[in-house]
Amino acid sequence: MRLVKHLLESKRDIHAIGPDQPVLAAIQMMADKFVGALLVMRGEELLGIVSERDYSRKVILKGRSSSDTPVRDIMTANLITVAPGDTVHRCMRLVTDKHIRHLPVVENGKVIGVLSIGDLVKAVIDDQAEQLEQMQRYISG
Repeated sequence: MRLVKHLLESKRDIHAIGPDQPVLAAIQMMADKFVGALLVMRGEELLGIVSERDYSRKVILKGRSSSDTPVRDIMTANLITVAPGDTVHRCMRLVTDKHIRHLPVVENGKVIGVLSIGDLVKAVIDDQAEQLEQMQRYISG
């Protein structure tokens, strides 16, 4: 089973925004970077995460202004994080049980990456395809 650190080898971009930035800036950055969430950071300090879902539920549905509402007002602050040594299986369990889509990866108190549920699903599919191929070679050999 692959570990988080293996998935991060091909994925190093960390997209973040400051807590005092307007939500509109966060939405624009998500659109520009083709991502569904941004980490909310003050320097190296991880404060939270803001997603398109936060925007739709906490700004649009409440009639708030995207340009006047700071990111800190809609971000999720109680984050679940993982470490580079965690397994993909553990991460899948977390996103399933906690109904979340993004997992910041933290090592020694520093953010080193972010995994999405899509990254995890791809890893599971790749692992299963490899196992199937090995079984087919074993049976054929």
